[in-house]
Amino acid sequence: MKMIVACIALALAGCATQAPQPAWRADAQSALDGFTDAYLAGASAAASTEFARARAGAAGTGDAAAVGQIELVRCAAQTASLDVAECTGFAALASDATPAQRAYASYLAGRWQEVDVALLPEQHRAVIKGGAIAPIADPLSRLVAAGAALRAGQLAPEGIATAAETASTQGWRRPLLAWLGVAIQRAQALGNAAEVARLRRRVALAQP
Repeated sequence: MKMIVACIALALAGCATQAPQPAWRADAQSALDGFTDAYLAGASAAASTEFARARAGAAGTGDAAAVGQIELVRCAAQTASLDVAECTGFAALASDATPAQRAYASYLAGRWQEVDVALLPEQHRAVIKGGAIAPIADPLSRLVAAGAALRAGQLAPEGIATAAETASTQGWRRPLLAWLGVAIQRAQALGNAAEVARLRRRVALAQP
């Protein structure tokens, strides 16, 4: 009855012709959002629990592309946080994934020579063509682009500061600590002791 009433109320929006979203999809998306929030905050146990729930929901479809999309979200969060571990979860599904998913996985891994740029999400196309990461509006996409560019050896020095400040503004402890570590290495290479000291104070503040 509630659905009938809702469809009448929203008839002009086309409710009568739209099938309801499968429950697994909404549940998996909710769990995936929980995973992303927990992972970026540095809450590893909670992130693992939420990821397992999201993956289990998608696996119930028997669709490799659906599960692969869940795995790519984890790969992207790891890339944003400079976790260089291979995305083995997606690799196991790659042969049955979509071409766009395989292109995105190669982009995240820094294997840009393998990437068909046209298959990438729009916000990442300019980056792979040599564009800066700062113009990317979405903070997580900006961090993902920074991490992918660093792995590909294509990140400009100012991109390090942009990534660190993006993580800082969002309160994302895990990527913040990772990017501050990269910034410290660069300051050390430049012999800038004052900057090293300043960055280390920031790290000390951000440590849990």
